[in-house]
Parts: sequence; structure tokens; C-alpha cells
Amino acid sequence: MDLPLPVTVPEQRPGSPGGALRPLSLLPDDAEVSRLRIELAIDAAGIGSFDWDLLTGRLTWDEQLLSLFGYRDGGFGETIDAFAERLHPDDRDRTLQALQEAVETVGTYEAEFRVVLPSGDTRWVQGRGRALADSRGRPVRLLGAALDTTRLREGDSRVSRVLETMRSAFFALDRSWRFTYVNAEAERVLHRSREELLGGDLWELFPAAVGSDFEVNYRAVMERGEERVFDAYYPPPLDAWYEVRAWPGPDGLSVYFLDVTERRAAEERARAGAARLALLAEVSALMSTALGSAAAERAALQRVAEVVVPVLGDWAILTLADGTDGRMHDVASWHADPAMRPATAAYAGLRLASIAPDAPVLQALGSGRLLTVADVPAVVRPTLPEGEVREVFDALAPRTAVTLPLLARGRTLGALSVYRGADRPAATAEDVAAAREVADRVALALDNARLFDQQRRLAEALQRSLLTAPPQPDDAEIVVRYQPAVQVAQVGGDWYDAFLQRDGATVLVIGDVVGHDTEAAAAMGQLRGMLRGVAHRGDTPPDAVLAELDDAMDALGLHTMATAVVARVEQTPEQRAAGTTTLRWSNAGHPVPLLLTPEGEVHRLGGARGQLMLGVDPSAQRTSQQVEVRRGSTLLLYTDGLVEGRDLLLDEGTDRLCAALAQLADLPLERLCDALVTRLQPEGLQDDVALVAIRLHPQ
Repeated sequence: MDLPLPVTVPEQRPGSPGGALRPLSLLPDDAEVSRLRIELAIDAAGIGSFDWDLLTGRLTWDEQLLSLFGYRDGGFGETIDAFAERLHPDDRDRTLQALQEAVETVGTYEAEFRVVLPSGDTRWVQGRGRALADSRGRPVRLLGAALDTTRLREGDSRVSRVLETMRSAFFALDRSWRFTYVNAEAERVLHRSREELLGGDLWELFPAAVGSDFEVNYRAVMERGEERVFDAYYPPPLDAWYEVRAWPGPDGLSVYFLDVTERRAAEERARAGAARLALLAEVSALMSTALGSAAAERAALQRVAEVVVPVLGDWAILTLADGTDGRMHDVASWHADPAMRPATAAYAGLRLASIAPDAPVLQALGSGRLLTVADVPAVVRPTLPEGEVREVFDALAPRTAVTLPLLARGRTLGALSVYRGADRPAATAEDVAAAREVADRVALALDNARLFDQQRRLAEALQRSLLTAPPQPDDAEIVVRYQPAVQVAQVGGDWYDAFLQRDGATVLVIGDVVGHDTEAAAAMGQLRGMLRGVAHRGDTPPDAVLAELDDAMDALGLHTMATAVVARVEQTPEQRAAGTTTLRWSNAGHPVPLLLTPEGEVHRLGGARGQLMLGVDPSAQRTSQQVEVRRGSTLLLYTDGLVEGRDLLLDEGTDRLCAALAQLADLPLERLCDALVTRLQPEGLQDDVALVAIRLHPQ
């Protein structure tokens, strides 16, 4: 069972909540206990009480309140004027008015005011009270209490001073979404004064926040009691991006925020600049691919159109001049929205035939100047005829455009047109500069490719004009092949030749001038002509032909180097009767000739390499070699383009050629040569390929 414990409480003295302790059992009832508890709480809290008799005017204060107002030894006059004397001049009228209203309305009184003590110190006091009426409803008394709030005020003041001096905006909301505090920076950032904001409803003052990221995050903080940090944009009149930190509190929501519009703009400028640089690099890479044909040009321009958007615009069209008649054609288009790409392609297919002669794209093509259009519908739409072209134009809904000519070496090769819709600002100076750079790079690549192709075709035509068809003696078949490199921008100096001498012998020549350009081709033509002139007599052996050619190159100042093989097919009457023939050859640094016997065996004639190449030392000693072969044999001379490449060594390539020649031995000579070129040419054909072959018929 519980045992009662002796409990004591303070003994009350009139006018004071303190006093001697007496046993709780001596208290008369629960009401006394409740009263004592209240008095103890009031005393501990430092709360003073007052009683204002409205009929006599006497104002009675307890000791706590007298001490609070700095009165000692009966100095308080117990009048409302004595109270007013202690009030701070700035707070006196407001505080007395609050008392007067409570009396007149028989209502409540509440005020917070400053008290000036005799020492000159200032103390903040919060007073509350209620007016009492008699049976007829007339106010007769006003009872109340007062509390020293100086420390609380000082703490609030320090917090307020910190908040007011912050360079970040801050505001507080109660649970009804009304502003309870706003610092000076918040006033500036939100473009509203404190008077407008305090007590105002957030959603009414800032209606654009409804349904936005602001509302979503604020409500989440209030409902879940968790802090959130987010970026959000508020439209005009603020027209700004904010970095917001919101956290819950006992009274509602506290919000710290920064205007980060400039930072976001700088970040966006940095991102846009990086995107433009990446675009230029990609365009350069795209235009470095092999061009020259109309199909290759259009494929490259289509890829350019695809990378231009959305970096420079919402959609783009590339126009190209026809390489033959100079007419302009829209050859590539692209839209950032996949659903709009068919409409863009349709407009590209229709616009040049529909627009007026003074349309921006035609002006750019004609003048060679960049044109910007601030209102595309006003400038272009009226010139379009009714029908499909106007319908797709309206569907694309362009607002602004930039049209740039593709200029290279003073020639206009086409144009780049970049469009933007109404929801995107017009191109900036940086965007226009990037578009100009794209146009310049595209134009230069196209022009280089066309010039290269023209040069290559001219050189190839020159080369082919010098490589005449071989003779066809009665007792042999001669086949020649020449294939220029297809992936380099130059033409080489490879050549072949075959002719009959006066004594009936057949001479075969294969050669390769060092270099890959029109100069090499021209040098090849000179060497070929001089060699024919030296060898025409018929009694000059191959080594003497090469020696005289080397001497002539030196004497004539032909500063070039070349490799060559000269082979002479000779036959005496006795050999004719026996069905044999002599092959005599001399090799100046060229890949070895190959002999295919009637039995299908392949032999290399001479060493791995011949003697010194032409153009190095005109006094070099040269020799001829010979071999007697049976009729039905095949002699093959070739240039190194057939057996040597970027990833193929000469010896390895020669081994492959020998193996292929043995496998294809049964083919007719024409088909044999074609099959060798097809099977053996290194990938990409880095060098020209020339070959000459003779098959000796049985007699």
C-alpha cells in the first residue's frame, strides 16, 4: 500500500506569494492548492500584476511590478499618470490608447512597450489585461499582468539584426501561408515592401507560384517536416531564377533564397559555348570524309544538318549548287522534333521553286552575305503560293532565321539556313558566329573536295592518255591494267608500256616515278617517251636502255627518281623450232617480275630487288639477266601498289601475289589480270596499281 509522505508548501503572506512552509495537510481545500500553484508560477516567471479601479482611478501594483518599473520605497503614485511617466516617449500614446480601447469596449488589453528606468536604462515589458463591468455593463475595473521581455526582445533583436544584414533573402510563413517576417534583402529581391508582404497570403501575392516547383516543395516541407533545397524560376515581373532552401519550424515555414539568375545565365552561356565548340569539331570531322561525288556531298551535308540542331536552331536546311549546271538545290534538312522532320523535308523540297526572287536564301546566295530575318512569317509567308508549301511552312512555324552563304575562294557553293520558333530567342552574336564558322568549314571542305577531284581527274586523264593500248603480236597476248588510288588526293607516276622493235622482238616496260601528284605524272610521261626513244632501234639490250635513260635524265636536268623493269622477248629460229623463247630483263629497283610456267609453277626472276633505281647515280653499272622459257609461259610485271599497303609489307604482298597467280593459272590472261587486281589490292588502295602481262602462245 502507498504511504503518505509529508509535503510542505510556502505559507502565504498578504501581498506576497512567498512565506514560511507549512504542512500540505493543513491547507483547507483544493482551491487553496490551485491558487498557491498559480502564485508560485507567477513568481517564478517574474510576472507582476495590477488592478486599476476605474471608479476611483487608483492603480495598484504588486511588488513584482513595482520592481519591474524601478519603483522603491513607495515612490509609485498609484495613478495612471505615474504609469505613463515611466513609458518611453515613442510608445506612450500607443500603449495608453490600447488601455483606453480595452476600457471603452470592456474588452482585453494587450501591448508591448518600453519602460525608461530612473537609471536611464530601457526595459521591454509586455502587458495584458481585461476590463470588468458591473451589473449594468459599465467598466469598473481593469485587471492584468506584465512581463519583462527585455531578454527575449534582445535575442529577437540580435536575430533580426543578423537577418537584416544578410546578403541573402529570408522570409517566414505561418501555417496559413502568410508572411510573418521579411528581411530587407527579401524586399529587394521580391520587389515588394515589408508593408505589402507582412500578413499577406503567399499564393495571392505571388500567383505564378501556384502549381510551380515553389508550391510543390513548400507543401512537401510543411507536410513532411523535411528540409528541401531546389532551384526554380518565377516568371515576370520577377523573371528570375532562385536557389531556395526551405525548412519547417514550430510556427510554419522558413525560407532562405538567392537570386541566381546571373549564375544560371553564366552556366547556360558556358554550356552553349561548349556545345558550339563541340558542334564545330563534329562538323570538321564530318567534312573530312571522302567527298567529290554528289552522293558523298549530300550525305555529308545531311549529317551536318543533323548536328546543327538544336545547338544553333530548331531546324535547318542546306542548299547546294549543282556541280554541273550551277543550279541550287535543297539537299539536306533536319528538325529537332522527330515529328516535324517530314514537314521540314517537304518544305526543303518545295521552297526554292516557290519563294520570291528576293527571298533571304536567294539574297544570301546572290550577294554572298549573311542575312538575319527577325520575322520570317512577315518576310517569307506572303511570297509563298497557296497549297502544300504554305501549309508545311505554317506547320513549321518559324519566327527568326539566319541564312549564311557557303563561300570558298570567292565562289558561292550553297547556303545554310537555320530557323528558330517563337518559343526560342533569336540567335545571339555567338550563335551567329558559330553558324558562320560552320558554313565556312563546310564550304572549304566542299571546295577542296571538288578541286581535288578536278585535279585528280585531270591527272588521271593525262596519265591514261600516255598509257596507250599494247600491240598484239601473232605469237603472244599482251594485257595491261591501270587503276588509280581512290582514297588519296593525288595521282601517282605508275606506268606501263609495250611495243615491238624493228627486229620483231617485243619489249615490256613497267615503271613507277617517286611521288603522287601531277608532277609525278608529268615526269612519268617524260620517262616513258625517252625510254621508247632509246629502245626503238631493236639491238639495245634492257640494261643499256636503262643506262641511257639514266644518263638522259641527268643530262636534261630531270630531277626525279623512278623504278623500272625493261623486259625483251627474243626468239631465234632454232628456238622457234624448239618451242622456246628467251626472256631478257634489267631491273632498276623495281619489284621482281614473275614467271608463270605452263605447268602452273610461279618463279621470281632475279633477286628480291633489282639494281639501283633511276635518278640516283647516272654512272651506276647495270646488267641484264635472261632465261629460256617454253611457249605457253606468262610473264607478269607490276607496280608496288599491288603488293604493298599501309598494313601490308612488300615481301608479304609478293608472297600473296605468287600464291594467287598459281591458283588462277588456268584463267585466260584478261580474266587472270582482273582477278589479281581484285583479290590482291590492299584495302582502300593507297597507291596506284599498274601491271603488264604477256602470254606466249605455242607456235
